[in-house]
Parts: sequence; C-alpha cells; structure tokens
Amino acid sequence: MKQHEQWTSKLAFILAAAGSAIGLGAIWKFPYVVGTSGGGAFFLLFLLFTFIIGFPLLMAEFVIGRGAQKEAITAYRILAPGSKWPWLGRMGVATAFILLSFYSVIGGWVTLYLYKSVTGQVFGQDYSALFGSSISNSAAVVFGQFVFMAITIFVVSRGVKSGIEAANNIMMPALFVMFVVLILRSLTLDGAMKGVEFFLKPDFTSITGESVLFALGQSFFSLSVGISVMATYSSYLSKQESLPKSATTIVSLNVVISLLAGLAIFPGVFSLGLKPTEGPGLLFVVLPAVFEKIVFGQVFFVIFLALFLFATLTSAFSMLEIIVASIIKDDVSKRAKWSWIMGILIFLAGVPSALSMGVLGDITLFGKNIFDSLDYLVSNILLPLGALFIALFVGFRYPKNKLYDEFTSGATAGRKSFALWLLLIRYVTPIVILIVFLNQVGLF
Repeated sequence: MKQHEQWTSKLAFILAAAGSAIGLGAIWKFPYVVGTSGGGAFFLLFLLFTFIIGFPLLMAEFVIGRGAQKEAITAYRILAPGSKWPWLGRMGVATAFILLSFYSVIGGWVTLYLYKSVTGQVFGQDYSALFGSSISNSAAVVFGQFVFMAITIFVVSRGVKSGIEAANNIMMPALFVMFVVLILRSLTLDGAMKGVEFFLKPDFTSITGESVLFALGQSFFSLSVGISVMATYSSYLSKQESLPKSATTIVSLNVVISLLAGLAIFPGVFSLGLKPTEGPGLLFVVLPAVFEKIVFGQVFFVIFLALFLFATLTSAFSMLEIIVASIIKDDVSKRAKWSWIMGILIFLAGVPSALSMGVLGDITLFGKNIFDSLDYLVSNILLPLGALFIALFVGFRYPKNKLYDEFTSGATAGRKSFALWLLLIRYVTPIVILIVFLNQVGLF
C-alpha cells in the first residue's frame, strides 16, 4: 500500500530530528574534543560554526525532503529530473549503511557497560584495563551489538508514527531529565567550578589551527547532516510547518545538549583531579572513576549510560530509516520485512568492526584496524563530501522559486533571511567544508 507517512505534529518531527542529531557527536565526541582542543574557546568557536555552517546545511536537507515529499533518492529525481543527482541520495544511503555498521558496535559497548554497571561489575576496577578487556571480548561485543541493532530494527519496523515517533517522544524528554539530574549532582562536587570555568571561560591562547578545524568539523557532524537523513525525516513533515523555525529549534537543542554534556562531565573530572584530555576513553575510562567517588555514584553512572544509550539509539533509528525508506518507496506493507532484512545485513556487516579490537585486531587497512578504517572513511571522506554536494545541489541546482517557497512556507521568514541563507549555502558553506575535507585527508 503506497502511503507517504507523516509525523503527527511539529513537535514529533523536532524530537525525532533532534534525536538523530544528538548522538555520539554531542555526548561522546564533543566533551573529549573540547577537552583536547582548548575548552571554552573551542566551545565558542563550535557555537559560531554551528549557526553559520550547521544551520544552512540542515536547512538544505530540509528543503530537499519536504520539497519533494519523498525519501532521499526519489527526492533528487523529482527535484532534478533527468539528471545524475539521484546518485547523491544513493551515496547517503550507502554512507548510512556503513556508518550504522560500526556505530552499532559503540552502541553495543554502551549496552554492555550498562549491563555490567547494573550488575555491579564496573566499579572498583582498573577502568582502562576493564575497557580494553570488554571491547576485546568477541562474544560479548557481538552480543551487545546484536541487542542494540535488534532494538533499532524493532522500532523502525513499526513505522514513523508507531515506531520512531513513539520511541523519540519517550527517549528525548527522558534524556533531558537525566542530564539535569546528573548536572545538579556534578555541580555540587568540591572543586566543580574549575571544570565549569575550563568549559565555559574562553582561553584563546590554547586555540590552534587544528582546533579551529575541529570546531568546523564538529559543527556539521554533530547535526547529522551530509547523508540525507534529515532530507528523509523532513519528507514526513507537513507543508504548513516552518522549516527555518524547525531548523533553529533543532540546532538550539543540539547546542543545549552539548552544553549539558560538558556541564555533566567536566565538573566531575576536575573535582577528582583527572585530566580532561583523556580522549575517546573519557566515557568508559574517566567517568567511572568520577562516579565511583560520589555518593550514589553507581546509580548516577547507570543513569548516564541509559541516557547515552537513548541518544545513540535515536541516531541509529534515523540511519536505518533512510535505508528502509529508500527501498520501500512509500509501500508501508513492506516496512517490517525490509527493516529486519537490512538491519540484519547491517549487523552482519558490523561484526568485523566489533571483532577488530579482539580476534581480528591484526587485520589493518592503511595502518588502521577495521573499525577505525570505516570510521575514517565515513567521518573524513563520505560525510564532508556528502555535505559539500548537498550544499552545491541546493545552492545551484534546486529551482530557486521552489527553494524560496519551501523556505517561506508556514514561516514569517522573508526575502532578506532567504537571501542570507542562500548566500551561506552557495558560497560560505561549500568553501568551509572543502577546507575541512582537505585538512581531514591531509591535503591542507
């Protein structure tokens, strides 16, 4: 049965889109990048770039999806008939497949740690050794990945309203509540204000050229743009809703979550005299040490892991959704079958990444293990290229009159704000993305 699904409300769309954006980028990657890149000065740069780079890209994906009212591949075919542009939608689907294959591995780690924490197997350990032994335990990490993907498949198989929307309506408010609880506890620790100062007080002497480029990259990676996920989500949005208002709300929510993540983590790190420059191990190595030292620490650590799992799942929903939507082409009777087929294939494709810290650790590609190679391919090549071509498509190929109609539909936005956005998406955003891309691949 052909039926293009829709969100039941603007709030449902915002929660789902925010859930897609607020995942590993905001909660896992953002704090350790801040910690290694200058603290408050980096955060200020991130805010600046999010609104002048991330926002225009998010709007670009929104006008593609809502303008065509179709999933990514068909949307490009409708908006640019007879052209080669549908390849950009296919590239987004392929990128989502690869990304979810190793993203689900990290989701499995979180699932595994949540189980260990609930059963009292985390505290009192050598946390670095525990993390190493946990991710190298082949059976455990594959099982964790399987559980994570099974939840993702189940939710997406139920559809936009009964699955994705229903799950996000619970998970996103719960995520905010959990963050507030953690922050209130973190800020009451002795020496917590040192962490707040590090995070919010800019010290531009610590900023390097690399830090600036990191802030640029984080600004659009953290918004889940570049793989047409937001184009697919916005295709389910009513024409009566304002795209600029929705985009502003989602960008603001992402910034707030990044702020909350910093306020939840850095006060505890500084209170215990730990280093904020731990890097990717911040969540699994430093945070258990932080929570172990505080009253009811195990309970708070379980809350944090549950929160992190929620955020990771809401991003996973969007990645599987773009793949399933591109296959079923609005035939909702096929949704459940293809959700399970593609979800299982993604799980199987992700098993080598899950084993790359263990039995497949000796297998390398270009000097990196399987997991790190796929992460590099997606983060440093496919995402920036996807974002670049989306900006070029919207800026120069999308019919300008239709672009204006989508931008102003249901909005108070006028010609001046449209002209400013078009200027950013045509000239500023592509140049900045190109600089980031060339830097990421070592050519700048």
